[in-house]
Amino acid sequence: MQDWHDICICIYNSGCTLIASSVTSRFVYFSNYMKTTLRWLIALFAIVCAALPLAYGQLRPAEIEAPPKNEFVSEPQVADAQPKLAPNKFYDPASPAYSQLQKSPQALKGFPRDKKGEVDWMKALFSGAIKPRADLTGSKQMEVLDLDIVMKNTKEMPYVNFPHNSHTQWLACSNCHDKIFVKKAGANPIDMTKIFKGEYCGTCHDRVAFLTFFSCERCHSIPHGETKAWW
Repeated sequence: MQDWHDICICIYNSGCTLIASSVTSRFVYFSNYMKTTLRWLIALFAIVCAALPLAYGQLRPAEIEAPPKNEFVSEPQVADAQPKLAPNKFYDPASPAYSQLQKSPQALKGFPRDKKGEVDWMKALFSGAIKPRADLTGSKQMEVLDLDIVMKNTKEMPYVNFPHNSHTQWLACSNCHDKIFVKKAGANPIDMTKIFKGEYCGTCHDRVAFLTFFSCERCHSIPHGETKAWW
């Protein structure tokens, strides 16, 4: 038994010595590797520091020489100012024809107004205050289409009714189809965001026609379920 005990102790001591030797050799290798890497980094940093002044001297823009004291330096030419427009920003008061133009307040005097104080063009149309022409000479007749399109994808808002009748009394079909609206049910994904951006109905409304943001009831005119007008 004593022999086996001595053998085990010998094996244990040999293993410990081997492990210690391995760890020591690995530590020495890692230490040498770090020293070598650090030397390379220091050398690279020194090279960069030495090269910077040379690079700066080559890339620095040439100094601008001042003109001789007696040499005349011309002033920069300034473009002529644009003519000032009238307060409505449409007419040039300096134009010889300005006095002959009918001004907006005069042209729109007596027109029916909506709740925002803007011209209600549909009331003006139905009352006969305006009579749109089918062409410049007035020799043709408007092709009026009596067709209502009801849009039901309005969530909690009343349905939207689009009357072709009132639109085709002063617009030709080609004004809208097919560049703005595709003549197919469900092919026009209209929503208020797109209208505000000037798409679909927003091509005219909010620009030359009534403001949709302040006139919800003029489009959302068909209640459904428990929907109520909140305006």
